[in-house]
Amino acid sequence: MKTTFYSNGKLLITGEYLVLDGAKAFALPTKFGQNLIVENGTNKEIIWKSYNADQKIWFEDTISFNEIINNVKAEMETVKTTLITILHESYLLNPAFIDNAEGYKVTTELTFPKNWGLGTSSTLLNNIAKWAQIDAFILLKNSFGGSGYDIACAQNDTPIIYRLENNYPIVEQITFSPDFTENIHFVYLNKKQSSKTAIQAYNDNKNSHLATNISENDKLTDAVIKAKTLKEFSITLENHEIHLSDILKLQTIKEMIFPDFNGVIKSLGAWGGDFVMVVSKENPKDYFTSKGYKTILSYDEMILQK
Repeated sequence: MKTTFYSNGKLLITGEYLVLDGAKAFALPTKFGQNLIVENGTNKEIIWKSYNADQKIWFEDTISFNEIINNVKAEMETVKTTLITILHESYLLNPAFIDNAEGYKVTTELTFPKNWGLGTSSTLLNNIAKWAQIDAFILLKNSFGGSGYDIACAQNDTPIIYRLENNYPIVEQITFSPDFTENIHFVYLNKKQSSKTAIQAYNDNKNSHLATNISENDKLTDAVIKAKTLKEFSITLENHEIHLSDILKLQTIKEMIFPDFNGVIKSLGAWGGDFVMVVSKENPKDYFTSKGYKTILSYDEMILQK
């Protein structure tokens, strides 16, 4: 018997970092995601294979049920130890998926290159939660931690507003289909950014103005979603970028790398890596290609639309 689970990737458009403290975040599920295929196995173990988008195996190992149940802490964190932690926390939430099984063969398949930062971990975690029949948000809290907006994207096929209320996830499906999506592109910055490192930097720079910062973020988020024109959308995104720059004590990505670009460049998620959103009247492909950035996707190519 073979069962397949699928989860969407994610892009965080507004509310980065502040979403951890209850701010509104606007996020878009992507057309890219990850499959998890589960088959029956033997020997009280999981034979695990993970494939990248190019069909090449990027991780392969065998994990015994005892390793999952006991989760002995390793000296060094590896892909295997991280995976065991997720499976162990899943086991604690629902022991039956291990206790009542003879073994498994598990295959994961990314539909995007894993260095893109579209949610290799969140799509995996959500798929494992589906498989183990547990709450993915609780599994996230018990394993990696984080705001959970990426889990919400994994589970929803429409744009969302996401926030935490008393640490409980609130997800609102919304419509976002402005006339100017042809003016929106996504550019990969050729490097993967560590969410953990970025979150630590944010926490180190938080100050006594948090409530004011969240209020300003929420106004900007609402304005981004409701923008009727390309100009209005661009100005609001730029203001959001400036606002976060002030909080993080960091230059914007445009100031650092693309000061001569004629348009808006908005960091998405962890600042300094992964994808940026580019808004411009002209097609920006020639500009970014000339700068050495060759992964440039249109809004229609990147964003899930149903």
